[in-house]
Amino acid sequence: MKGFLSLVAGLFFAFNALAQAPTAAAPPEKINELVRLLQDPDVQTWLKDRKEAGPSSPASSTDSPNLAKLESATRTRVHEIITAIPSIPAEVAAAAMRARQDAISRGYAPVFVIFGGLVALGLFAEGLYRRLISQHQTLPGRLAPVGIFAGAMAIVFFAVEWPPLARVTLLAYLSAFILFRLAVVCLSAADIAASLRARLIVLVGIACLAIATAAVGEPLGVPPLVTAAISYCFSVIGLLFGIEAVWATSQRPRPWKAAVSVFLVTLWLIWCLNMRGLFWIGIYLLVLPAMLNTVGRAAASFVSDSGSLRGVLVVRSARAAVICLAVGWLALVWQFNPDTVGQRNPTIAALFYGGLKSVLILVVADLLWQLARGWIDRTLRTATDTTSLAPADAARRARFRTLLPIFRNALAVVVAVMAALVVLAQMGVQIGPLIAGAGIFGVAIGFGSQTLVKDVISGVFYMLDDAFRVGEYIQAKDYKGTVEGFSLRSVRLRHHRGPVFTVPFGELGAVQNMSRDWVIDKFRITVGFNTDIEKARKLTKKVGAELKEDAELGPLFIEPLKMKGVEEFADYGIVLSFAMTTVPGMQTYIRRKAYAKIRELFLANGITFAQPTVQVGGDEKDGGGAAAAAQAIRAQQAGSASPA
Repeated sequence: MKGFLSLVAGLFFAFNALAQAPTAAAPPEKINELVRLLQDPDVQTWLKDRKEAGPSSPASSTDSPNLAKLESATRTRVHEIITAIPSIPAEVAAAAMRARQDAISRGYAPVFVIFGGLVALGLFAEGLYRRLISQHQTLPGRLAPVGIFAGAMAIVFFAVEWPPLARVTLLAYLSAFILFRLAVVCLSAADIAASLRARLIVLVGIACLAIATAAVGEPLGVPPLVTAAISYCFSVIGLLFGIEAVWATSQRPRPWKAAVSVFLVTLWLIWCLNMRGLFWIGIYLLVLPAMLNTVGRAAASFVSDSGSLRGVLVVRSARAAVICLAVGWLALVWQFNPDTVGQRNPTIAALFYGGLKSVLILVVADLLWQLARGWIDRTLRTATDTTSLAPADAARRARFRTLLPIFRNALAVVVAVMAALVVLAQMGVQIGPLIAGAGIFGVAIGFGSQTLVKDVISGVFYMLDDAFRVGEYIQAKDYKGTVEGFSLRSVRLRHHRGPVFTVPFGELGAVQNMSRDWVIDKFRITVGFNTDIEKARKLTKKVGAELKEDAELGPLFIEPLKMKGVEEFADYGIVLSFAMTTVPGMQTYIRRKAYAKIRELFLANGITFAQPTVQVGGDEKDGGGAAAAAQAIRAQQAGSASPA
């Protein structure tokens, strides 16, 4: 089918070119001959047979297994590379000679001399910078000298018109050297062991040298097979160094080391098979987590507070930039490697690009979520400190402590669901039926769990009514305690004796909030019938003034202690009523202090507290009879108690 389509496309472009070119009129006898041939039954039969046989022949070529083609191409490629390895020294020497002759013939020094001079110039500029500017231990402070080194070399390199071969060679190896130095600085700032750092530096040096050598191969006239053979040799050296680093520096058990070694060998084979997209995915799995941590720490060094909005934005944006660059590089590798099996398969290509878009979507979702969560956490930390605040501000912060955790949980669910739906859409999944199915499923769940729905909706309305907040003491039915937190369906109450109640919102009913605004505390004291009421009132007023002037208790009062008057006449004395208005939650503590002061002051001024008494009285006859009856009872009890 592919050959048939190519033939049709070729004929289309050929006919298009003929249509645009100046044409001459065809002789009539040739046209008549063509019409006669087309009307011939034998010709028509032949055309019909060709038409029926046409689609089958290309299909037979495309139906051959891709695995066999891949195996044959790989075998041929390996044979060519192995054949080209012995010619590497001669080709490298010839390329170096061509570059040297090109520079000398134009009046320049050899390339390696120019390279050494540019490096020496860069090091000289870097040394001056280090003398003038004090060295900083942060990552930006360590990168600045390397930037001066690269800038000095770049100025001279672009200011001089170098010979063509020398220009390409210098650009490749100078760039590789600068990248190597940047990697060394980043690895020095990373929190890793010294032995592992040294091996990673060697690996980075091998990779930079290999990339530069492969880049100058074609301009210097090195055959492509020899350039590929050089790359394969460098890759083998890098693979051996990587495996040695795993076994020499890691403290993990042997099975883990063996698994990592097998993974590295698998990555090398994938690279040899020219499956570059899959190869870079494996590389990302190895180095991307550590790279993200390093970049995050480097970005955090630019801000004073990494927990602030600016700090979160800088750190997360830096990590997101690394991920976006990795995704972009993967897309370029995939685009510039069109001969792979996955590139020729539309389904795999669609999944690949959908996966890249999904990664970017998840990065954006993570950035938005981190910004929102950082703002909520900072607001919650601020809302916990309510000292030296006006009552209205303290109430507003208490409401923040109540609502923001619920809002954070709901926002996390919304961001996760939206990101998942967009990712599924990018992967080619039709999310319309999913949304409709989720709606139907939600209705079914709602009918099946009416109690849960009732609890959630009741909680929403409790929050809208501002019925209680975190830290307030409430009572609802048989439950009472301090509100410690919420979930979507329940509230957690801590009783003053310690037990914790987790009460569904639907079970609360009417809520009595004992911690809102102010509290009027009333209590009663019974004094003797002969008490001077006015004197007791004045003494109570004095107690209230002393409590109000107290440094600890004074700020807790809204209205001072007062005696309201006589409440009732009891059996043993006069009941006096007292009242005071305090801040919520402190009334019991203040009442105890008031009890102590009232007792002390009342007793000091001759006011006695009523006590139950029994008075025996009457005339002498009755008194004598009562005394005789009591004596008879005692005698009877004594007689019954004596032994028989």
